[in-house]
Amino acid sequence: MDEFPDDGEEIVDLVVEPEAAGRRLDAYLAGAIAELSRSRLKVLIEAGHVTVGGATIVEAKKAVNSGDVIRVSVPPAEPAEPDGEPIPLDVVYEDEDLLVIDKPAGLVVHPAAGNWTGTLVNALIAHCGDSLSGIGGVKRPGIVHRLDKDTTGLMVVAKNDRAHKRLAAQFADHGRTGPLERGYQAVVWGVPSLPYGLVDAPIGRSPTSRLKMAIVKTGGKEAITHYTVEERFGDAAAPIASLLDLRLETGRTHQIRVHMAALGQPLIGDKDYGKGFLTKAARLPEPARTIASNFRRQALHAWLLGFEHPRTGETMRFESELPDDLAELVDALKAM
Repeated sequence: MDEFPDDGEEIVDLVVEPEAAGRRLDAYLAGAIAELSRSRLKVLIEAGHVTVGGATIVEAKKAVNSGDVIRVSVPPAEPAEPDGEPIPLDVVYEDEDLLVIDKPAGLVVHPAAGNWTGTLVNALIAHCGDSLSGIGGVKRPGIVHRLDKDTTGLMVVAKNDRAHKRLAAQFADHGRTGPLERGYQAVVWGVPSLPYGLVDAPIGRSPTSRLKMAIVKTGGKEAITHYTVEERFGDAAAPIASLLDLRLETGRTHQIRVHMAALGQPLIGDKDYGKGFLTKAARLPEPARTIASNFRRQALHAWLLGFEHPRTGETMRFESELPDDLAELVDALKAM
């Protein structure tokens, strides 16, 4: 950013290179200004914050010409709409661009109907304070991936548009061409027939419940989950449960839970996708029987997160141990 006028706006001046001639204005600016996303720039254009040759342009699709002099006026970020709340966070890493947290069970990520307060976003706004420079023009944290309310583990959150843009691109690529890694541990009923494998089945809204997801024949999105059996629990000839390591090649809502249920190994404690397996707990000896029967969430933990730092390009890798409730469940199953 080039100038800081008294009104708090930041000014960026650019001259279009010959090789960029003919590109859409928003696309050109997104490539030239790393700190701002294309969607944010489109909003700025349509709001009259961009001039070309001194004339205000409000059409994002307008083509640029070689030698065009472009000025972008970026207004200061507006205060966040959700209120910050002093909710304790387990911060694993933090710098000027991002933070990595270890999310506990029961914490909703985004404010929404039924959960307008007490969310991760509320906690992050309070924790980060003035270090949030704005995502999409608003002082709010940039959520680039989510964990279900009752899934524990590692999440990365962007503090500014530049970091949000580059992290979002890595998650959209799902690690196919970069260092992004997402590893999960799950305790499931039964054991897959193979020691490792994958489930490749599209996921969409359940035709019987709009609150659930399902494998669908039409209208779903590609979903691929890789699994490895880490440990079997119970009789060697007929194990009753197992610990799986899972890696995601895509990132769909409830992906692991839906795919494992379809495989015949739903997660212990999953009230939405594993109800039919609750009777299996009766086959367990104590104390595993009581612990499994009373496990009140899906037994799923995001233990591994790796990505390329959006500013330095450094590959960063974080690991998280099983939370107490899952560790207790695993120990009880091991002791059978």
